[in-house]
Amino acid sequence: MYNPQLDTFIRVADAGSFNKAAEESYITPTAVIKQINLLEADLGVRLFERSHRGLKLTKAGLSLYKDAKYIISYCRESVTRAKNAMLESASVIRIGTSPMTPAQILVELWPKIHELCPEIKFQLIPFENTPENAREILANLGQNIDTVAGIFDETMLNLRQCAGFEIAREPICCAVSVHHRLADKNSLTVEDLYGENLMLIHRGWSHYVDRLRDDILEHHSQINIIDFDFYDVGIFNRCENSNDVLMAVRAWTNVHPLLKIIPVEWEHTIPYGLLHSKKPSEAVERFLSAVHKVINQ
Repeated sequence: MYNPQLDTFIRVADAGSFNKAAEESYITPTAVIKQINLLEADLGVRLFERSHRGLKLTKAGLSLYKDAKYIISYCRESVTRAKNAMLESASVIRIGTSPMTPAQILVELWPKIHELCPEIKFQLIPFENTPENAREILANLGQNIDTVAGIFDETMLNLRQCAGFEIAREPICCAVSVHHRLADKNSLTVEDLYGENLMLIHRGWSHYVDRLRDDILEHHSQINIIDFDFYDVGIFNRCENSNDVLMAVRAWTNVHPLLKIIPVEWEHTIPYGLLHSKKPSEAVERFLSAVHKVINQ
């Protein structure tokens, strides 16, 4: 289902040596080198910098390394799910999960959902938060992943070609390093943010975030806004390392152990819920109906 040369590529990258990768693969170093050369030729990119000190991934190689692990894992899980589908008559809801899209809210609701739909089971499908994965997974919900929990609005749903089921309006909070001057507070006023760098995702990603941005620009110019492109673990690391403040929601409390998420005394919120296909399967429709009943009880 994927180019088997990717397995060799990952072994070489992890080992940092053709010889070590060959030992792990039980083939000759020459065979390993040939596979890597063929892969580089097929892709048209150079994956490794070769020197007497060993091998080092190029920028292209590092990018492929991250995606290749996901691709291989995804393909293997796809085969497993296909086999399970043959063996199981029960409906399985495949829930995508990542640090920024944790499935905790569904885990908490599951006992009541199960009472309404005892035939439904769920399977957690982990994935890495990257722009490429976000586009691929959300545009193809229903194929390998049925639903993902997260923040959204109509702009994002249209961009990603999927639908959203709102569970709650989440207050927009701020994340700060545990060493930040604001970390001792249990809640923040807008004035507490004066003089701080506030990291907001770029304009156009969500009109709820844009509304917050416009409010700050018009009424709180003492806050310096810093734009960024995508929510991933790297942006949380950047927040902790730079000592800047990051817009966040409570669902991300466990993303980074050295960050604290603090509510802010403003009226800004953002929808939080389940993303799913515009044409969900019957099982997913039953699941969403059960979720709706549970949250409205």
